[in-house]
Amino acid sequence: MKQNIYHFIEKDKLDAVMNPIESSHGLPNECYTHKDYMAFERNKLFGEKWTVIGVASSVPNIGDIKSFSLQGMPLMIIRSTDNQVKVFHNVCSHRGLQIVKDNDILHNQKLLRCPYHSWSYDLNGKLISTPHIGGLNKHNVENFNKKNCALKEVNTSVWLDLIFINLSDKAIDFNQFIEPLKKRWDLLFTEKDQKMIRRPNDYGYFKIETKCNWKFAIENYCESYHLPWVHPELNKYSKLSDHHHIMSDSNIFAGQDTIVYDPQFKNVKKPSCFPNWPSDKLLYAEYIALFPNVMLGIHKDHYFACWLEPVNTDYTIEHMEIYYAGDDVAFSDDYAHYRKSNMELWKTVFSEDLSSIEGMQKGRQSPAFNGGVFSPIMDNPSHQFHKWVVSSLI
Repeated sequence: MKQNIYHFIEKDKLDAVMNPIESSHGLPNECYTHKDYMAFERNKLFGEKWTVIGVASSVPNIGDIKSFSLQGMPLMIIRSTDNQVKVFHNVCSHRGLQIVKDNDILHNQKLLRCPYHSWSYDLNGKLISTPHIGGLNKHNVENFNKKNCALKEVNTSVWLDLIFINLSDKAIDFNQFIEPLKKRWDLLFTEKDQKMIRRPNDYGYFKIETKCNWKFAIENYCESYHLPWVHPELNKYSKLSDHHHIMSDSNIFAGQDTIVYDPQFKNVKKPSCFPNWPSDKLLYAEYIALFPNVMLGIHKDHYFACWLEPVNTDYTIEHMEIYYAGDDVAFSDDYAHYRKSNMELWKTVFSEDLSSIEGMQKGRQSPAFNGGVFSPIMDNPSHQFHKWVVSSLI
């Protein structure tokens, strides 16, 4: 019998999440600790929704291939011969061997060859070689249709360098999915500015390994309530009172903004802002969690995307990608000190959250905890994320 969410979690616990915030409970412990639930969650939240699994700039050239495991599901990202980013299930059609090993990054490949029986595929997933399939030195078999044995492609879209995939046919069209956020950002971070973004070769990436469930990172990012106690240096120039909630009517994102983003880097040449950034919002910034697994930040002079790799119930990797406007800021030595200072700032901020999100993971081992309550004033974005999870599961 096909399982549903109520095999893992009692219905009244999930119903309580959907209540108005004043009487709502947060997600129950099982959503953070139950290993069988996580497999169900992978199929519902990551399989049926648009999910980020990497960035297009990680496979910059035709023939670049990168493997990725989505909670045990083997995938591979390929820069195809027509210079498009494509994602395939990383499994040979013959006997099901994983073709590209875990964590492998390959460059300048002309084809994909399965190491088991050497069946080979082109960069568009087409099966092109089946050595000895009909016996010694007989490489073809009558009535065997190679077209039916191509690699299984995954529905893929790229936006702001992020690689979004949908493993099922249940998600809405990607353009329809992203439209509410795109429409919002077009007023600040215009499409012309977005086309300028470049990820630098230095100080453009870092990762943080967290001993907690991926959902804690998202719900923490949504709110600024913790700012004075967890981020004291940031709070000196961007105070709690400077932040405001962001809530999407479409319920695909939530977060916060600040009207005072003004880090004081010493002895640093600062870049100019994005050409079309509003002149009356030079200190304005937005921090939005796009559900399920990416945390975005836009500022007058840089953009970042921190996408989450949920490894298991209590282990998540945060991949931080930082981008600048144009080649000069992203690659020239003149701005290297700025890029380094900016990366160190965000690494400090995200690292400061570790004690909180890992502490909540430990707290969820308590049977006395029922999901917690929300501040009806301060926790609205986090509550929206909890409701999104439940509405996606049922």
